[in-house]
Amino acid sequence: MLIRLLGLALLLAAPSSGGGFEARFTGRTLRFDYFHSGTAREEHVSLGGVRLEGEWPGSRVHLLDDTNLGKYLFEVIDPATNQAVWSRGFSSIYGEWETTGEAAAGTWRTFRESMRFPETRDRAQLVLKKRAADGSFREIFSTVVDPAGRFVDRSPVSSAGKVWAVLENGPPAVKADLLFLGDGYAAAEMEKFHADVRRLSEALFATEPFKSHRGDFNVRAIDLPSPVAGVTDPRTSTWRKTPLGLAYNAFDSERYMLTFADEAVREAAAQAPYDALILLANGRKYGGGGIYNLWNTAAVDSAESAYLVVHEFGHSFAGLGDEYYTSQVAYETFNPPGTEPWEPNVTALLDPRHSKWGDLVAPATPLPTPWNQEAFDKVMLTFEKRRRELREKNVPEEEMEALFREVREKTTPMLRAEKYFGEVGAFQGASYEAKGLYRPEVDCIMFSRNPKSFCAVCARAIERVIRMYTE
Repeated sequence: MLIRLLGLALLLAAPSSGGGFEARFTGRTLRFDYFHSGTAREEHVSLGGVRLEGEWPGSRVHLLDDTNLGKYLFEVIDPATNQAVWSRGFSSIYGEWETTGEAAAGTWRTFRESMRFPETRDRAQLVLKKRAADGSFREIFSTVVDPAGRFVDRSPVSSAGKVWAVLENGPPAVKADLLFLGDGYAAAEMEKFHADVRRLSEALFATEPFKSHRGDFNVRAIDLPSPVAGVTDPRTSTWRKTPLGLAYNAFDSERYMLTFADEAVREAAAQAPYDALILLANGRKYGGGGIYNLWNTAAVDSAESAYLVVHEFGHSFAGLGDEYYTSQVAYETFNPPGTEPWEPNVTALLDPRHSKWGDLVAPATPLPTPWNQEAFDKVMLTFEKRRRELREKNVPEEEMEALFREVREKTTPMLRAEKYFGEVGAFQGASYEAKGLYRPEVDCIMFSRNPKSFCAVCARAIERVIRMYTE
């Protein structure tokens, strides 16, 4: 009898059990808003507020994040036991900002950020942790929230947009729920937005491993008309006041598209259940961005729009790192030397005998894996120089797209001719570094615009995250 009682007690206490969710959480969503400030050497977090949203769309089973992804970790802790009852790894705009030259020079900036979590039945401690150089997480902020208290904003969720379904496969709690938001679409362009959403969601689900997991997703969208068409691009003196505030030139990188209007995005998105967000910009200039467990962006009229959505979703949904290293970026200290990157598809190969994805490497494949990097770099650096020159001249987008096609025609046969093409190894050059960091395969959607599917390591990482929402 005693053994049965102990077993029942353990079952009720287990955070990952269905009974555990019902015992600890109400089934609604709370949003923790905060301000993230500092420079490359100083970091501060302050409470912005707590907001009640709609029903919790996430898993009722997979409550604790075991992926070890993200630069930060958010934990909801039960004060009575001092144990985490819900957690998620994530990255942030601030986390990228602090690696830029501007932050290194001592310029102070503040970004509004937020984390969503299932509403607890009782008081909870909210903890933000940051990854240290050794890979462990260290607390940088903590506060206690009383869900029933008067400091929780319970005002009605916005009804400014129209929610519509693109793909329905089941209840939100057992599916990965993807939500599209459009920015820079005038009221008369809602049909275009609908067509863009359908076209780009189909592009995503035409790509493995998403193709094989189409049934694991729900896809919705929200119509959010803008006063005028287009989004902001400071480099062309184009300024737009749009609902989501999307803009090119984030961190002074001409093609990097972000928004710093976190509250506007979250208030709009709260009208529908979602686990992941894709923000579509109504424009043609090549541009996009993606941050893990935040959202990703893409310019819908670019000839590369499908690639942009798929590549950037790899960042935001699965925490995949960029594998390219010849393109100009704003970061200066993105991955400190001698540390192992947390991204599942990038490694410093500190111990080749126990590599991050060693179980996928054939016994005969050497680590590091040789490839003709010098010849590839010579081609790509020439193209990157031409790209910068064209951008400085503000040439029509047709010329930029022609350059991208030329790059593809030149580099695709080069990479396919590599001895270890299509095999998993450790190929030098990744995450903005030509030396010292390695990618799993010689080519992948996270490396170039050439492939039509993710490499084996990236695909496995994506499937692991899909299971977090569906199992």
